[in-house]
Amino acid sequence: MRTIGLIGGMSWESSAEYYRLINQQVRDRLGPLRSAQLLMYSVDFGPVEQAQHAGRWDDAAAILVDAARGLEAGGAECVVLCTNTMHKVAGQIQAAITVPFLHIADPTGQAAVDAGALKVGLLGTAFTMEQDFLKDRLSAMGLTVLVPEAEQRNAVHRIIYDELCVGVISETSRKVYQQVIESLTQRGAQAIILGCTEIGMLIKPEHSALPLLDTTELHAQAAVAFALGD
Repeated sequence: MRTIGLIGGMSWESSAEYYRLINQQVRDRLGPLRSAQLLMYSVDFGPVEQAQHAGRWDDAAAILVDAARGLEAGGAECVVLCTNTMHKVAGQIQAAITVPFLHIADPTGQAAVDAGALKVGLLGTAFTMEQDFLKDRLSAMGLTVLVPEAEQRNAVHRIIYDELCVGVISETSRKVYQQVIESLTQRGAQAIILGCTEIGMLIKPEHSALPLLDTTELHAQAAVAFALGD
């Protein structure tokens, strides 16, 4: 089994989900007492979040590059960045290491293609919804990516940082997300990408009439596939 390197902490709520999902999948594949060989470098999200909202992406990248190098030095054979938003600096991280960087958009886009959902709605932080770093990679796979209108984007973003990142699950916020999903459905979305690693804590398949593509789950599956040599 190859050793997975996880860069977590952004937030630790979703990083715990990565740890659970990866180990559950290894157990399901290999047997009841099997678990993943992995290393996790969990950063302090505070300085990263401050750098995000101040537009200091190089400062945030430096924190994650240091983490990735530490994982590689510790024996990680791939690096998995447990957050969608910070894939904005994925190129800087990959350039700093010699082991593979498993990009979160790749298994997500492939899942959409496999499902025949070529027009997808994207939920995430404002950075992910409004900037091109994730959308362009998905578009290159043949997908048309829809994002919510401005007021809805603001609500989705606020709920992520003010609630989900600190473990707050609110039925009121779930209804807000369901309204956003309905709006994307009316615009022609065939599936919804949960493009923030915390959203799956709030929105489950039973909360959406459209199929959900949970980036956390799909990214974890990609990490397990790499680890087991699929």
